[in-house]
Amino acid sequence: MDAWKRVASSLFLLAGGVASVQAQGGSATRATPDVETILARMARARAENRTHLRAYSVMRDYELFGKEKQTAQAKIIADVSFVPPDVKHYAIRQANGMRLAEKIVRQMLDHETEIVKDYGSTDLTPANYDFRFVREEPLDGQACYVLEMLPKRKGKTLLHGHIWVDATTYQLRRAEGEPGKAPSWWLRDSRIVLDYGDVDGMWLQTASESTANVRFVGPHTMTARDVEYKFTDLAASLETPGKGR
Repeated sequence: MDAWKRVASSLFLLAGGVASVQAQGGSATRATPDVETILARMARARAENRTHLRAYSVMRDYELFGKEKQTAQAKIIADVSFVPPDVKHYAIRQANGMRLAEKIVRQMLDHETEIVKDYGSTDLTPANYDFRFVREEPLDGQACYVLEMLPKRKGKTLLHGHIWVDATTYQLRRAEGEPGKAPSWWLRDSRIVLDYGDVDGMWLQTASESTANVRFVGPHTMTARDVEYKFTDLAASLETPGKGR
């Protein structure tokens, strides 16, 4: 358990801070486009999606699992609020199970509120990554282009892995991989999966799974899933930094 505590500050922060692409729109093509064309269409889709962003709040479920994934060691429910373009706050509604899990979730959410102020540092763009076309394959019934992403610099918030881009809309449907730099000596085989979807006309990250093998402790997994969205005028309630935390 001492080893587990030592990595609490870095174990699952990545899920809130990597691959922050938001995508909406685009047009289908019959022939497979080259990587440069896919990236250009993704960029246009991302720009279009930004015009659709509006204030929302979401109830999010976090669960922490050990080696036995059938039973969660802890469950955290958080309320997360966002006002475009870069204001995000949260409040923990409920925390059950291992007390350390709440600390980890708070660190994840703290990281998420900071990343939203600088998407450019983690965005899936040629400034941060090199890309290579791998294959076409369906994901959840949608034809997708699978691209390998290779970080241009070693960093804990950049992934070496793959993305699934919708072949019709050029929405980012999934990103998964391992950190470009290990978050800690205590962590091995770290891996992150990020899922995206349409939320009332906005294309957002809606779920994540972070796994790591902690030295001397064993494998652990943190899952996050957005459960219920609300769309209200949140600007006034979030004007004061830290309100609702």
